[in-house]
Amino acid sequence: MTRQLLTSGSKFEAEIGYSRAVVDGDMIFVSGTTGFDYEKMELASGVVAQCEQTLKNIEAALKQAGASMADVVRVTYILPNRDDFPACWPTLKKYFGEVRPAATMIQAGLLTPEILIEIEVTAKRRSSG
Repeated sequence: MTRQLLTSGSKFEAEIGYSRAVVDGDMIFVSGTTGFDYEKMELASGVVAQCEQTLKNIEAALKQAGASMADVVRVTYILPNRDDFPACWPTLKKYFGEVRPAATMIQAGLLTPEILIEIEVTAKRRSSG
């Protein structure tokens, strides 16, 4: 199996030296992802809207890797304000309610004050046989 680097097209990937996702065999490692809407080239407004857009961005990366949200086995949520996390729960349940990956929530400062949530996931493509 070969290692495959996936990009979202963000200039930061080349400038900083990372990939949106790395595929290694059946494993997919999606970098910390924010609620930046690449079609509109803007950051979604509010933590719930950012959470939704973040998960759409992750879903797109997984699709590019030949996987889906159903393949997620681990998720890490990072929020500057832990009190914002409960507002995200209905959105998280929409994407992960049936999947129920192992999860961790961390409170930490993010790249800019406008970013209210960052999410990273690890997925394992299911065997087709």
